[in-house]
Amino acid sequence: MSIAPGLEHLPALPVVIPMIAAPIALLMRPGTTPWLWASLVSWATLICTILLLDQVWHSGPIVYEMGGWAAPLGITYYIDLANALIMMLVAAMASVVFPYARTSVEAEIDRRQIPAFYTALLICMTGLLGVAGTGDAFNVFVFLEISSLSTYALVAMGARKDRRALTAAFNYLIMGTIGATFYVIGLGLLYQATGTLNLLDLHDRLANQDNKVVEAGFAFIITGIGLKLAMVPLHLWLPNAYCYAPSSISAFLAATATKVQLYLMLRYVFSVFGFEFPFLEVALNAFLILGITGMFYASIVAVFRDNVKQMLAYSSIAQIGYMLLGISFGTVDGVAASLIHIFNHALMKAALFMGVGCVVLRLGSSHFHAFRGLAKRMPWTAWGLILSGLSLVGVPPTVGFISKFQLMEAAFETSTFIDPLLVVLLIGASSLLAAVYIGRLIYTMVLEQPPEGAAAIPEAPYTMRVALWLMVLANFYFFFHTDLTVDVAHQAAESLICMTAGCGGAY
Repeated sequence: MSIAPGLEHLPALPVVIPMIAAPIALLMRPGTTPWLWASLVSWATLICTILLLDQVWHSGPIVYEMGGWAAPLGITYYIDLANALIMMLVAAMASVVFPYARTSVEAEIDRRQIPAFYTALLICMTGLLGVAGTGDAFNVFVFLEISSLSTYALVAMGARKDRRALTAAFNYLIMGTIGATFYVIGLGLLYQATGTLNLLDLHDRLANQDNKVVEAGFAFIITGIGLKLAMVPLHLWLPNAYCYAPSSISAFLAATATKVQLYLMLRYVFSVFGFEFPFLEVALNAFLILGITGMFYASIVAVFRDNVKQMLAYSSIAQIGYMLLGISFGTVDGVAASLIHIFNHALMKAALFMGVGCVVLRLGSSHFHAFRGLAKRMPWTAWGLILSGLSLVGVPPTVGFISKFQLMEAAFETSTFIDPLLVVLLIGASSLLAAVYIGRLIYTMVLEQPPEGAAAIPEAPYTMRVALWLMVLANFYFFFHTDLTVDVAHQAAESLICMTAGCGGAY
């Protein structure tokens, strides 16, 4: 599809803008300037992704050939509704997290590292947007490593407040490197079998391939992506990385990093391998089992955590289980439910981690004892946490309810080796576990008394509160306005399923 005049390079801009801006931030003096620069860049990138989504929504998928080299020899960007939605989500989260970060970053990391912090965060943003936009499998690997390497550094910057951030970053590095190695080994096996690295060209050539090399490549790639997205039982790096990272990084990673990996999983399962691949049924059944296991295992662990950031980290692992469950159905409704939950979970988890960051700024801790009587001491922050927590549970009228409803509806209309009614009951039961750990947090903030002799504390700065409440209000807004979530997700899922069924969609 041709791009509208004046927007010829629009598919590349969301990646190019933060990539060029990152080294400029590094050259700035510590203080407000790097923060302001990074915030402006994130807003410019958001505008580009909104225009891109609008273009795809009205005119269909876009093919952008880098340097004028056509696929499969050249690197192309293939933008459809699925990755346009993910790119907009990443840019939107960045455009809220960057303004939020100013005060918390100054409190949590060394002042001399502030330019490097915003540089690394812009690089991380570049990598995530590149993974979502590119149509080349090796280019995916390059952008994965760009985002991962910057993330390791960002997590390690939390060591000023807690030295355990260094251990968390090191564990993340080791596990991330293993995941990347698995991915590139699988990619090598697919290249050996097909002779191409273009994602949709891979699909065309794999349609006639049925051998052990391709199956091994599939297994390596899915395992590598599964490790990157913290799929149970490959999740051990995530809780400490989220817990000991600076507060703004916890919010950004929880809202974006695993969401991009889940998109990548969707792209490989449905656009590259597709329903013609004999091993796909086995993989979907595995996703069903691992998804349900993650929903319950991580939720049970979250109930007993004493650190709220760690509790929310395990909650994210449980929510990944919901998304894998939607993928496992292998239907338009199931894939749409996963895409919807990717978007909605980003809103609720960003709000929750931002609220915890406000508490960390004023009280210096994210343990439960710091939240005692918080509704009396920091009411704006406490109610932001309460409302976004209710969204995580799935209470109407929040986006969490939309996610659970769509997933249950998809389960009823899907035939798996587990009875659909049982799947729906399991979704409900795991939601009750979420109600337990969120209820524990609400009880601590509302019904418990502040520590005896505790001094009065001010609310977090307005930049942090505004960002927090933008996310909280978004959790309600998108319950009533579902054009950007439900409608886009269903059309995106239809295009993915149609593509795997061989009814169109190629470079």
